[in-house]
Amino acid sequence: MIQNVQQLENYMTQPSQGLIDDVKQMQGDFMILGIGGKMGPTLAYALKKALIALGSSQRVIGVSRFSNSTLQAELEAQGIETIACDLLDDAALQQLPQVENVIYMAGNKFGTQGNEHFTWAMNSYLPGRVADHFKTARFVVFSTGNVYPFSPVGNGGCDETVHPEPIGEYGQSSLGRERVFTYFSHKNETPVAIFRLNYAIDLRYGVLVEIAKSVYHEQPIDVTMGYFNVIWQGSANEYAIRALLHATTPPTIFNATGPETLSIRWVAQQFGKRIQKTPTFIGEEAPNALLSNSSKAHQTFGYPSVTVQEMIDLIASWLMNDGELINKPTHFQERKGQY
Repeated sequence: MIQNVQQLENYMTQPSQGLIDDVKQMQGDFMILGIGGKMGPTLAYALKKALIALGSSQRVIGVSRFSNSTLQAELEAQGIETIACDLLDDAALQQLPQVENVIYMAGNKFGTQGNEHFTWAMNSYLPGRVADHFKTARFVVFSTGNVYPFSPVGNGGCDETVHPEPIGEYGQSSLGRERVFTYFSHKNETPVAIFRLNYAIDLRYGVLVEIAKSVYHEQPIDVTMGYFNVIWQGSANEYAIRALLHATTPPTIFNATGPETLSIRWVAQQFGKRIQKTPTFIGEEAPNALLSNSSKAHQTFGYPSVTVQEMIDLIASWLMNDGELINKPTHFQERKGQY
């Protein structure tokens, strides 16, 4: 059983042989832009461990505003070099050192409603400045399944051939990020892999944690957005790092999620069995939902390392043992794109 954050992060960041084998083929140093988000630190730790396993001296550099100074110290203690930088400060951006590999995780989602101008600056303007500065690098660009339209539940989700039709300004500006990177990929022949993620699961936050908390606290669960996809965060991190080998010009696209279309009602009932509480529901399942088909990524990188049932077991145990939680709701129930 995972009992604390240190054990959780160690479990989540043990590199697979597939990751080690792929990193072995990568030349040069790595920079993670926007490392201060929920996924950034564990992605950096997994990458660093893979490099250590290879006996490599390649650098991993994490860039963020680092409003949380504790995180900066934690990263450096694990061998991750850090640079404090507001990426929207163009003079500071231009001072960032050139590297061969960039994982772009910067962006804004929550708080978009009422602050749309900042979201567009982060998600659509900044990518052009970054792509132009690192024109000789190889990129993995984090994006989102929110660029897709809702999909009929029985269709297996949108694959990478489905034309984007984002709902709301977060999704629209995220598509803007993709389009801007695509422009610079063409202009500068910069290899890019676009990484459309939904939803990464940690024991401290995520769709499954939110459903589990509602069951645990006996709060009604709205099932209107009745279906969703998830992926273990450790697997999502590995997919993202390994996608560097598949960056192309023009960009290649990977959906990143698990293989199942999950029912909110079913997941809540699974938590109910483990927590020994009966979930209550409101609403009725809509015939469509925000769903992605990640079979291309599974073919390329393999299936996620942690199954849905294992995630449910881990989260139920974590919650019942008062594990630390991160209060950053996913708003997975949102059907109007208002974040």
